[in-house]
Amino acid sequence: MKRYPSLGIQIPQILLPKPGLDLTKWAVIACDQFTSQPEYWQQVEKLIGDAPSTYNLVLPEVLLGTPAETARIESTRQTMQTYLQQELLKSYDGLILVERTINGKNRHGLMLALDLDNYDFNKGSRSMIRATEGTILERLPPRIRIRQDAALELPHILVLIDDPDRTVIEPLAQQSARLAPLYDFELMQGSGHLKGWLVSDPNLETEVIHSLEKLSAPANFFSRYGISQDKDLLLFAVGDGNHSLATAKSIWEQIKPTVGPDHPARYALVEIENVHDTGLNFEPIHRVLFDVKGDFKPTFTRFFGSRFHYSTVKSQTKMVQAVTDQSGPDHAIGVISPDGFSVAVINQPSSNLPVGTLQPCLDEWLAQSGCARIDYVHGADVVCSLGAQKGNLGFYLPTMPKEALFKTVILDGVLPRKTFSMGEAKEKRFYMEARKIK
Repeated sequence: MKRYPSLGIQIPQILLPKPGLDLTKWAVIACDQFTSQPEYWQQVEKLIGDAPSTYNLVLPEVLLGTPAETARIESTRQTMQTYLQQELLKSYDGLILVERTINGKNRHGLMLALDLDNYDFNKGSRSMIRATEGTILERLPPRIRIRQDAALELPHILVLIDDPDRTVIEPLAQQSARLAPLYDFELMQGSGHLKGWLVSDPNLETEVIHSLEKLSAPANFFSRYGISQDKDLLLFAVGDGNHSLATAKSIWEQIKPTVGPDHPARYALVEIENVHDTGLNFEPIHRVLFDVKGDFKPTFTRFFGSRFHYSTVKSQTKMVQAVTDQSGPDHAIGVISPDGFSVAVINQPSSNLPVGTLQPCLDEWLAQSGCARIDYVHGADVVCSLGAQKGNLGFYLPTMPKEALFKTVILDGVLPRKTFSMGEAKEKRFYMEARKIK
C-alpha cells in the first residue's frame, strides 16, 4: 500500500460488499448509537433477517454488559471469516469519496487509513492525529476484546480536517461525475442516502496529497490560528469514534514489538471530513441519569454553592430557548424531570464550556451513588423523553461552534468528554467499508 509518512496516512485496500447484495440491509449505523433505545436495534435485526450485513460484524453497545455480550463478540469473528470465505467482499485500491445526504443536507468525506504511530489519545498529546475529547480508559477493554482477534475492521470513525478554503475533499466532489461509482443507495431507518466513488486516478490522489501538505506546512499552520511556533502540528482531529481509534492504537502498541512496522494493524481506516463542510453540523450531546435518588437542586447546591441558580419553565421550547439565548460568562443548562422543565444557571463557571461545568458535578453524583448510571444521548426530543420518565433526570446542553474546534484543542488540549456530536444520531456514520487487519 502507498504511504505518505509526513502526513501519517496510507492509501488503503478497501473491501466492499460484492455486487448484488442488498446494501440497505448491509449498512448499519455506528454501534455506539441508540444505547438507551434497544427497540432501534430490534428493528434493525428484524429488517435484516438472514441477509449479509455489517450488523453481524459489530457489537451494538446496547449489548455491552449483558449476558449476550461474550457470545456476540465470538459470533462477529466467525461471521467475518464466513463472509471472507464466501467471497462476499470485493477489494478496491485507492481513496473513496463519500457523499451522505440526510435532512436536505449533503456532506462529503474521504476514506483513507491513518498511521497509528502518528496518533496519541493521552491527555497532553501533541501528535499530528489527536483526540478532541477525553478518552475514558475503562471503555477500552470491551472494544479491545472485540478487535484483538478480528479479521476485519469496519470503521465508524470520522476525523476532521480544518480546510477553510476547501482544497482537499471538495475538488473531488466537484469531479464526482469523472469517478467510478461504487455504491448509491438508501440507508435504513430514515437515515438518508449514501453514495461512494473510487478515487484511483494518480493525478487526483496527488492533488489530495499536495493540498494536505499545504494545510500542514508550518507557515500556514501557525498563521491560520495565530499561535506561537512552540505548538505542534494538528492535522487530523478525531470527531467521532474516538474510543474505536484509541482501541486500534492500544492493540497496535501491544503487538508492534513482535509483528514489525508493515503490519496492517498499524493503520486504521477512517473517513475524513472538512469541519467547514456546510452539510456538517455540530450538535450537543445531552446527559441522562437513571434511577436517580433525590432532587437535583440540593446536589447542585452542594457542588456549586451560591453560584447555582435555577428557575422552572413551562415547556421544552422555553427551556431550549433559555439555554440557546444564554450569553455572557454564565452557563445555562436545561433540566428535564418527571415534574417538568427547568433551567440551571451557574455563575462564574470554571470551564469554558457548559458541558465542562456540568460533567464534574454528574461524575461526583454518580460516584456517591446518587444515581445508577449515566448515558449520553443525541437530540432534544430524546433527552426530554428519557428525562421525563420516572426515576430519570435529563440535562439539555448547548452546542459549541465548530469553527472553534481546532484552535481550542491546540491551545487548551482535549475537550470534556462527549462535548459535541457531528450531527444527530441518525446522521452518524454507517458501516459500509471494511479492511483486513490480520
